[in-house]
Amino acid sequence: MSLMSLEDFKGHVGQKIGTSRWFFLNQSRIDLFADVTEDRQFIHVDADLASETPFGTTIAHGFLTLSMLSAMSYDSIPRIKGVTMGVNYGFNRIRFVTPVTSASRVRAHFTLASSDTEKPSEITNVFDVSVEIQGNDRPALVAEWISRQYF
Repeated sequence: MSLMSLEDFKGHVGQKIGTSRWFFLNQSRIDLFADVTEDRQFIHVDADLASETPFGTTIAHGFLTLSMLSAMSYDSIPRIKGVTMGVNYGFNRIRFVTPVTSASRVRAHFTLASSDTEKPSEITNVFDVSVEIQGNDRPALVAEWISRQYF
């Protein structure tokens, strides 16, 4: 991941700022997420029952795909010089557009929608995010994600 000045980072407003590597969402990862969140709905963990649904197989939890945004952002969004930590501030919008079937690969595309310095010690960035499913024309999810970094 690259490192850039705050001025250079802010210069990317309105532009695509990064694309992550591909992440594999296999059944093992889906099962682990189901255990951690206690969401064991059959469409996620029971291949036999899921095969009878319109999906034809198990699908990743929408929240699993959403939770991968952190790893995807670390992988692709440049760091700002002087930032000591960052936090999720929230989302203005999230849509789960297309289910991610087990054994799919996904990656995220990030566009810097805005970057505001509200205090000298912090910056709030809004990213338009689209998570691509390899081989699928429709995204898994689209979101407007807000993060805050501290200097």
